[in-house]
Amino acid sequence: MVKVVTDSTSDIPTDVLQDLCISVVPLYVVFGDKTYRDRVDIREEDFYRRLTTELTLPTTSVPPPQDFADVYNRLADETDEIISIHLTAKESGTYNSARLGRDLVRKKCRVEVVDSQSISMACGLLAMAAAREAMAGRSLDQVTEIVRRSLHRTHILFMVDTLKYVVRGGRIGKAQGMLGSVLGVKPLLTMRDGDLSLSGVARTRARAVQRLFDFARGYPRLTEAAVPYTTNREAADKLAEDVRRAFPGAAVHVTRVGPALGTHAGPDSMGMVVMEGVDSK
Repeated sequence: MVKVVTDSTSDIPTDVLQDLCISVVPLYVVFGDKTYRDRVDIREEDFYRRLTTELTLPTTSVPPPQDFADVYNRLADETDEIISIHLTAKESGTYNSARLGRDLVRKKCRVEVVDSQSISMACGLLAMAAAREAMAGRSLDQVTEIVRRSLHRTHILFMVDTLKYVVRGGRIGKAQGMLGSVLGVKPLLTMRDGDLSLSGVARTRARAVQRLFDFARGYPRLTEAAVPYTTNREAADKLAEDVRRAFPGAAVHVTRVGPALGTHAGPDSMGMVVMEGVDSK
């Protein structure tokens, strides 16, 4: 059976990872002179506490190729076909590191590395879809083709409380960052062809959350969705419930953004991820 690998920025809930047998390669978070593996050596609660109380902001680094090779070699004991799906190559070197890791695999095993062209659960939903297809007995070529066709059906909009963390991490222009901070508005970010960009702003948090809900409603063929959040679980649960009522039968996941991605999103951030169904026409 095809095995599925992703990285820790996919934000897939732990129970889903276990149910779908998805392996995760963690990114690294650096606080001062100490380095932690995302969600392994530092958990979300401790990370966000430190993010809001320590004077020095954390940084992140990609896993070295050997980290990927170690996972691929372990899985090669169980399969000869692996698909590895990662966050956008335009915002991180993780995808390229995974490709280099593939070249270090010692055992006979084919590894397809896919750029999700997105972040968080927009990448996570693709990995989950791949795992379900693998469990259904699809070949690696079939799973890879399904994932690539699903790229244009997966969409994300993210609300951040401030662009300070995004700008500091070099993920968006300083001019746009000044816009968000000077006006005191709630910036909304999206992904376009793998690039992170400012989609708009909302004058209040309530209006920003409404924009997230309206974003989901803008995809009438929505079949699966996710609400990733950093620190406000109650707000995420409410938004998810609103989406469930609007789309009865759709699977809507609530998941916490991990330390690596949270370094750039900051506290009190929340997103909406949508996967559309295949057009029946």
